[in-house]
Amino acid sequence: MRRRDALKAIPLAAATLRARADSPGVTVRMSEPPNLEPPFAEQKTFLTPTEQFYVRNHFATPTVDLKTYTLEVSGAVATPLKLTLAELLALPAVTMPLTLECAGNGRVFLTPPARGLQWQLGAVGTAEWTGVRLSTLLDRAGIKKSAVEVILVGADKGAITSDPASPGAVHFDRSIPLLKARAVETILAYKMNGEPLTDKHGAPLRAVIGGWYGMAAVKWITRIIVSETAYDGFWQTFDYSVFERRDGGLPTLKPLTAMEPKAQIAWPAFGETIPPKPCTIRGMAWASEIEVAKVEVSVDGGATWSMAKLLGEPKPFCWRLWNFEWQPKPGLVKLLARCYDANGKTQPEKRDPDRRSYAINHLVPVEVTVRST
Repeated sequence: MRRRDALKAIPLAAATLRARADSPGVTVRMSEPPNLEPPFAEQKTFLTPTEQFYVRNHFATPTVDLKTYTLEVSGAVATPLKLTLAELLALPAVTMPLTLECAGNGRVFLTPPARGLQWQLGAVGTAEWTGVRLSTLLDRAGIKKSAVEVILVGADKGAITSDPASPGAVHFDRSIPLLKARAVETILAYKMNGEPLTDKHGAPLRAVIGGWYGMAAVKWITRIIVSETAYDGFWQTFDYSVFERRDGGLPTLKPLTAMEPKAQIAWPAFGETIPPKPCTIRGMAWASEIEVAKVEVSVDGGATWSMAKLLGEPKPFCWRLWNFEWQPKPGLVKLLARCYDANGKTQPEKRDPDRRSYAINHLVPVEVTVRST
């Protein structure tokens, strides 16, 4: 199938996957465990409503008894902790908006097709998170000088039987360097958009790591292990890892971490037919741990570029809404958008194969048809 035909087929393919979900229009990428993608075209506000926030699960949603729930902090600490939910809620709280993007968002655009859930554009969102900073718990436990990483362990568990298979049943877990673990944007959240977390979003406690892809945002956290050595767990070696070229160009595997700069067009959507009258192209852009500096739009397949308007005030580790006023002319049009971060880094024209099936931010045209009348 040609690229153009493949892009036109996306809305039809997505429609065949629609099933019962919490909100109309949500695409079920997998029913068991539930993996849900809301339509990116419906993103119109800075904060994503909870019912329109994507869901990424690797295993069945665990059953967590709030009455008996505890969070353990162990490993290279002076004082191991075992906290109840009530004790966690009593700690100093912080509320801040943070953007999360699934590491595989946009995977449907990879050629040849890559393994994994075939997300289109909707596996990204911004919510307001309330919880306790991870650094608060680490300070309370007293980290030893030998500590280098912090491992977050979720209650969800299962065996991976595909190749590469896991060594039996494993929890979903992820480690982060001590510096990032102590950062102000690393939160253990128990509220989302002002309400208690829902089960599918990791209740009663989940991580949110500002600027990093969603694989680090471990849900249903029950254990925190401070490690004196680098952790080479399943989810950062076999999965959620990319190649880095160094040592004379030899590929070295490393865990996926920070999000790449990216701008996505929300409207017009793929395959849209619009009238030949003035309209507003709109979308979102984000740039990991760095501020979005500008967004450019092309209405001729990348031949020329113009500046889009950034909306609102910048917030750390969050996307920016943007729009672009356009006078379309009849015919088939290829729209593109690209983001620049404050360091001048932008999106590549072509896909970097060293990223495997993750961190997808290369330029992908949105083809729309402008009617003649």
